[in-house]
Amino acid sequence: MSEATGENGTHGTHGTPQAARAAESAESAESSRAVGAAGGVGGAGGRHVRVVLVDDHRMFRTGVQAEIGRTEETGVEVVGEAADVDQAVSVITATRPEVVLLDVHLPGGGGVEVLRRCAGLMADAERPVRFLALSVSDAAEDVIGVIRGGARGYVTKTITGADLVDSIFRVQEGDAVFSPRLAGFVLDAFASTDAPPVDEDLDRLTQREREVLRLIARGYAYKEIAKQLFISVKTVESHVSAVLRKLQLSNRHELTRWATARRLV
Repeated sequence: MSEATGENGTHGTHGTPQAARAAESAESAESSRAVGAAGGVGGAGGRHVRVVLVDDHRMFRTGVQAEIGRTEETGVEVVGEAADVDQAVSVITATRPEVVLLDVHLPGGGGVEVLRRCAGLMADAERPVRFLALSVSDAAEDVIGVIRGGARGYVTKTITGADLVDSIFRVQEGDAVFSPRLAGFVLDAFASTDAPPVDEDLDRLTQREREVLRLIARGYAYKEIAKQLFISVKTVESHVSAVLRKLQLSNRHELTRWATARRLV
């Protein structure tokens, strides 16, 4: 079900619209940059940026593409997509975008693994590839993990299309960008010389279970969680059952108290 596309036409499902867009991007990338530099068609005041989307939910990638990928209006050109770590590394290497929108939780090792394998591209002095994390999670450990890995910023999926476009251009220019309150996590982490305490109970949970835990603790209904995480209600129920079992709790009220006590809400 997963799919990767890039400027070189590499993709998981042949003949897709994404592949056609990627092929067109390869032919037009240089001319688009030239027009943008001249203050022409590039949109957004003549600015232009080439972007790769990395997220394991196709519906979310499609939504982001529709929101920010109107190049003449936004100046953002989506040149590739990927749904897991291996696809991401392949597409990023092939297309050499200026900015990668990177989900934190991906099959194959997560966003941190993508950053590790793309370290050389980030370090390129002439054509650096810069990463902006875009995730549903606002957990401190997720934010700190990808920033330590080399990402230039971290925004949550509640961000508006206009603000996301602005964040992409800021990252392209080398700025650090964070959603409100997330910057504090980073400042605290890098100001502290002490290693964060290990929570053995929390470590028993998978990343997805932690996401569901936080949303449950915030009072979200199962249907709301399913919509936000792009999963089925049945899958949400399965995750909640697993969390309750692993933490030896009886119901969502105990779960909420447990999460609140650990400042996870």
